[in-house]
Amino acid sequence: MLALKQTITYSIPKEWKVKKIVYLFKIKTGTTPSTKQKEYWNNGHINWITPADMSKLNGRLFIENSERKITEKGLKETNLTLMPNGSIIISTRAPVGYVVIVKGKTTFNQGCKGLIPKSIKEINPIFYTYYLLSKKSFLEHSSSGSTFKELSKKTLEDFIVPFPPLCEQKNIAEVLLTVDQAIEEVNEAVAKTEKLKKGLMQKLLTKGIGHKEFKETEIGKIPKDWEVVEVKDIGKVFTGKTPSTSRNIYWNGDIPFITPGDMTGYKYVYKSKRYVTLKGANKVGKILPKNTLLIVCIGSTVGKIAVTGKESVTNQQINAVVCNNIVDCDYIYYAILFKSLILKNFSGVAAVPIIKKSLFEAFKIPLPKRQAEQKKIAEILATVDERIQLLKEKKEKLGRVKKGLMNDLLTGRKRVKVEV
Repeated sequence: MLALKQTITYSIPKEWKVKKIVYLFKIKTGTTPSTKQKEYWNNGHINWITPADMSKLNGRLFIENSERKITEKGLKETNLTLMPNGSIIISTRAPVGYVVIVKGKTTFNQGCKGLIPKSIKEINPIFYTYYLLSKKSFLEHSSSGSTFKELSKKTLEDFIVPFPPLCEQKNIAEVLLTVDQAIEEVNEAVAKTEKLKKGLMQKLLTKGIGHKEFKETEIGKIPKDWEVVEVKDIGKVFTGKTPSTSRNIYWNGDIPFITPGDMTGYKYVYKSKRYVTLKGANKVGKILPKNTLLIVCIGSTVGKIAVTGKESVTNQQINAVVCNNIVDCDYIYYAILFKSLILKNFSGVAAVPIIKKSLFEAFKIPLPKRQAEQKKIAEILATVDERIQLLKEKKEKLGRVKKGLMNDLLTGRKRVKVEV
């Protein structure tokens, strides 16, 4: 693979310089101490970072813990580098481009490189962490290898970065950290609200509202006057189909063609990546009305569930349930969602997980006899879902703000005020 030639392709402020990263940082390589040497690992207290550890941070900038830890003996006898607080670790193998800042006693394996600032009077590590993150795609394309991609030490050393005055580096880093802090607060709120939803589902879908007497059933304990029903008892099940992709007359219409990839974790699906015409929808055989339940029954995301927000069609990986009038569709959504792990287990251990239509139709869920109770349970859970959706939308908005700020501030297109 030919090395990519890298330059700063945008104009930078006259006060800024550009330098190869090797002039700003000492670049260190990692390794894996012998796993046969128990004294290197048993009761270790030094973080030993791998790309897998970095991938679990969910966007957080600082790394304080690792799955495995090594001992002082393991560190010294294998010539690993103990990274100073505030230094940078970048994953350079499988995958390339995760970047974090060190907190606490830390070293790393051969899938990473360490960047130690040569002068804290000239270098703000947080600024350069954000800059490297903004160049993840370029770093990936600069990597080589047939089995897996790896960013070599030499390529990393030659990587060109902007070099603003330290005061401006700090101010840019502070702005971006403020946005990251807001994103983290939203993440915590989402986690708490999803925990609340899980607890409410456990209570409402097994005990109902105001019940005193319960009975044992094949799906567990439920209120005495509830029923256990199969999916086929509460509505008509339809399996999707894909119209011929070679017939243009079927495509680029205004009817959503929903696939598992369009079911992104929100309750309702209003749009899709591809759309079909009325002729394409009729070729599928059934235009699904608004408030139809969608359940993935083929593929790696078996058990995923959503609801149509408008008239739609689906592909063959999805079974759709058009509920009858004796049940509340929203309640059925939460009842299946609550049992989705069990539903997923129906797919077995095949290379391509699949739940046959007949098996899905026989799937059992609890059902309150009174539709009013169904509606009340669904309303309580829908209120929590609305809160989760608002939080996720806020996170997405903050993500767009962060991306825009990184594009502008890290290139000097927009300047932050520097106190003199």
